[in-house]
Amino acid sequence: MQRSTDRVLTTHVGSLARPEALLDTMREKEHGRPYDADLFARQVTEAVADVVARQREVGLDVVTDGEMGKVSFATYVQRRLDGFSPDSGERLLPPSWQVEIDAFPGYYEDYLGKYSKTVAPMQSVACVGPVRYTGHEELQTDLANLHKALAGVSGVVEAFMPSTSPRGFGRNEYYGTDREYYEAVGEALREEYLGIIDAGFLLQIDDPWLIEILSDPTLDAAERDRTAREHAEIVNHSLRDIPTEKIRLHTCYGLNHGPRIHDIGMGEVAPYMLGIRAGGYSFEVANPRHMHEWKIWQDLPLPDGAVLIPGLLGHAQNYVEHPELIADMIGWYASAVGRENVIASADCGFSSRASYAPEVHPTVVWEKFRALSQGAEIATRRLWG
Repeated sequence: MQRSTDRVLTTHVGSLARPEALLDTMREKEHGRPYDADLFARQVTEAVADVVARQREVGLDVVTDGEMGKVSFATYVQRRLDGFSPDSGERLLPPSWQVEIDAFPGYYEDYLGKYSKTVAPMQSVACVGPVRYTGHEELQTDLANLHKALAGVSGVVEAFMPSTSPRGFGRNEYYGTDREYYEAVGEALREEYLGIIDAGFLLQIDDPWLIEILSDPTLDAAERDRTAREHAEIVNHSLRDIPTEKIRLHTCYGLNHGPRIHDIGMGEVAPYMLGIRAGGYSFEVANPRHMHEWKIWQDLPLPDGAVLIPGLLGHAQNYVEHPELIADMIGWYASAVGRENVIASADCGFSSRASYAPEVHPTVVWEKFRALSQGAEIATRRLWG
């Protein structure tokens, strides 16, 4: 993983809006209806090439494929794991969502209606047999598309590919304990992690589940602590022997545009987050419920060799942040952990589910990225002179 040794590097978290024609084909595929597989493959390849080129055009240094072929950052992997079947039971929202919904029912009734504009509903599944990885062909297609896209642009510092963490897949109806279940999922996903590393990319672990554990009001403090530590152990085991400098960890809050008054503070999350071995740690900052929390890093030491990847672009609002503000925020983190240990990023993905109506309009996303690059240039002049 490259560091900001002589200038502030820029990146983002991964998912970007899919082209509408690709969404149309993906919708048929995800609903199990007839679709043109060759057309889908071409559309994904072309979409990856386009978003990689556009990332460089707006000045991003560390890029990815935009998750063009995935229906969701998390549920895509259900197609790549054996041992699951559809779960006919009611799909329950994570407890952190439910607390906010109960507090603001009128707001969330309207908000959740937007999910009807995704290409497919989220499928609840249950584990009914041994978990194993079967997604090798899909993974190789993703890797090949990103390699091909990178060959067509210049100036990319590095590329990463996201993969989900071993939690949040559905109910366990097969393994003796939930820990055994999550460990089995982790072992299966390890094949994807290693495939990404072997292809020469950075591996980004998308992990909203740590914060869900720490936010769960149904658990007492001791149980949240135990479960969060156990989660970190399981993730670490799935990442064993992978060099930490090849791993980015994205720890995100599960809610998007909303009051967010029940978010727990990053000060509560960070010690557990740093317990997961990685070379870079990505988290929300531009969200105004967390913007002030840069101060925790004045007293919280980073693991040796690690960098922070603070999110300086809001992924749930359509304002374009001013480059001067972005530069200021970079300065806050540089003052706390050192300029070489900061890579400027976004709060979260800009289309974590394939949707016809992502929360931030795609045209606005590219202007946000341009502002991020401009802010990094301002911060570079301030920090390096």
